[in-house]
Amino acid sequence: MFTGIIQDVGCLEKITARMDGADWQVSTHLDVSAWRIGDSVAVDGCCLTVTAFPERGVFAATLSPETMDKTRFSAAESGWRLNLEPALRMGDALGGHWVTGHVDDVATMASVEPAGEHVRMDFSVPTHLAGFVVTKGSVTVNGVSLTVNAVDKCRFSVNLIPHTLQHTNLGALRPGDKVNLETDILGRYVQRLMQVKEDQA
Repeated sequence: MFTGIIQDVGCLEKITARMDGADWQVSTHLDVSAWRIGDSVAVDGCCLTVTAFPERGVFAATLSPETMDKTRFSAAESGWRLNLEPALRMGDALGGHWVTGHVDDVATMASVEPAGEHVRMDFSVPTHLAGFVVTKGSVTVNGVSLTVNAVDKCRFSVNLIPHTLQHTNLGALRPGDKVNLETDILGRYVQRLMQVKEDQA
């Protein structure tokens, strides 16, 4: 589990394509000395498993076909800046919201405009996810926990504070850019419970 509070913006150093996915090497300023092979880390909100430490300050991870299909990573290029968050450990503060690291789909940044010191961003989401995004609810965009300000059909808006703009890769987004989107897990449970109830009626 994660919180959506980004701890570092790493760099995608190397991509090795595979028939069934890809192998990545990501550099980070985080202290990885306590990390172990098999640990989980959220990379732009996608939970990946550490498979190796090729060199100091670099970790490797393997991306499956499902990961490539459900995320923006199918278009990845070396040099990409990636939001990083290690998995929660016992006693860590829950500063954002419960984030699973299971990306639902790709959303598109539709517009951006200044709002004082803040920035308002609008995102368009696939139709099948529209019902999971609610006003004042939580979403995860490229791994960042954000509060939804408004919803209009298949679009939602968020306000980004200066700290978020400076310490994540969201500040570099431009209209048309793709992002990894994870909706609040509570909505998925409610949908499933309602579906089972309907099936049993």
